[in-house]
Amino acid sequence: MKTLGHWLASPWRRSAAAAVAGALPVLAFPAPSLWWCAYAALVPWILLLRTAPTGKRAALDGWCGGLGFMLAMHHWLLPSLHVFTLVIAALLGALWAPWGWLVRRLLGGLPSPGRVAVALLVLPSGWLAVELVRSWQGLGGPWGMLGSSQWQAEPALRLASVGGVWLLSYLLVAVNVAVAVLVAVRRARMPAVAGLVATATATSAAWAFSPRPAVDGQVRIAVVQPGVIVGPGLRFDREEQLTRRLAGQDVDLIVWGESSVGFDLGDRPGLARRLADLSRATGADILVNVDARRSDKPGIYKSSVLIGPDGLTGERYDKMRLVPFGEYIPARSLFGWATSVGKAAGEDRRRGSQPIVMNVGDGLRVGPLVCFETAFPDMTRHLTREGADVLIGQSSTSTFQHSWAPEQHASLAALRAAETGRPMVHATLTGVSAVYGPDGRRIGSWLGTDASAARIYDVPLAHGTTPYVRHGDWTVHAAMVILALWAVGEGARTLRLRRSAPEPHVPPARTVRGSPARPGR
Repeated sequence: MKTLGHWLASPWRRSAAAAVAGALPVLAFPAPSLWWCAYAALVPWILLLRTAPTGKRAALDGWCGGLGFMLAMHHWLLPSLHVFTLVIAALLGALWAPWGWLVRRLLGGLPSPGRVAVALLVLPSGWLAVELVRSWQGLGGPWGMLGSSQWQAEPALRLASVGGVWLLSYLLVAVNVAVAVLVAVRRARMPAVAGLVATATATSAAWAFSPRPAVDGQVRIAVVQPGVIVGPGLRFDREEQLTRRLAGQDVDLIVWGESSVGFDLGDRPGLARRLADLSRATGADILVNVDARRSDKPGIYKSSVLIGPDGLTGERYDKMRLVPFGEYIPARSLFGWATSVGKAAGEDRRRGSQPIVMNVGDGLRVGPLVCFETAFPDMTRHLTREGADVLIGQSSTSTFQHSWAPEQHASLAALRAAETGRPMVHATLTGVSAVYGPDGRRIGSWLGTDASAARIYDVPLAHGTTPYVRHGDWTVHAAMVILALWAVGEGARTLRLRRSAPEPHVPPARTVRGSPARPGR
């Protein structure tokens, strides 16, 4: 331990250790998918933070750890954004600086059992505050929230239906804090064990008592994934070929991926007719995604467009939340230089104004989302409240084909399905495409990044309302209340200590002759 402490005495070594420790949780996400390591992945970082010599150093270690986490989570952006990936990671990593200070404040030195009990509530709340801030679309959205690492764990999916991915993040951090205390603070093991027992109890209660989606039907949905094909014309030809194979298979809806049509259908009536012919041949409506300059209004839009046997149905959703730098440049006058060092958007896409629930036929209603919109739990919750029976994400991660991004993106749909109690279809151009039932469990097999195919999924339909859809982000609200109460308590404690401190002793003033001064003389 002394050797390790001596090694960490170097500021640069300590910063590097914090960055590595902060990056460890990424192993719980796809592609490694070691979901179980999320329950202890934060422990090295927490142990480093609690031993920081000063609060300022703890904040710096928090920043370095946040940088490591963000860089590891988004490393696949390096070929596209180059050095700007490091800039973004550094900016977002700074959000963990207050959390680092908070860890030292509550767990530094020899914390009492009472202080540990407070830490088990406050530190997860602080983590959620960080996730809340970085979930803003302008900062890149909620990609890589700690709780989303649990997309394969059935008990976690059940918890997601109660409090969303936020509840999973909160409980994971609480478990990590408890494990860190068990490792490093023997005198406070009782509250740590109590925290672990409370987490296990909450999970068991959710498993036993949270309402399950009431499955009352089934729909056949086909996903068309053309694979890696260069050029919108050739891609459309391959999608058309794959879709024709679905004729006579009693499909209710066919879904193409993001940017599956590279031309505005209002400006290309020939393409619209080909899609209508496909709809008649297969007996199913086709949901395509158009990435093109509009003929009826200025600008480029990404739009989910529904095609029926008679052509355009009029059902259209324009993407609302755009990918920073990928689809628009925030403050282009300031950051426009990013286009010269990477593959940032040369022209900003235009935003849609509202979510849309589409009527497909036979009473089936679907709620489409485009690309990284599937990372936002509030969007799928809104679509569910508006009556969507099936959630659909149209995506394309072809730019990051040989990275962890396709699998990370596909896994998000499992959380969205579990949170809402509605099945979700994740359809892509080049993989990974996947379908999840209303409980978040995967239906059938993935279409991987090497597949060019059309696959039919028998998707169970469910109705009823999950606690998360009904009550929303109550976990976040509770966490903010906990932080506020702790801050008020700390402020009151500091004020009380100042008032109870003895007055400093002031020696009496003396005259030039050395005798005490007397009033009036």
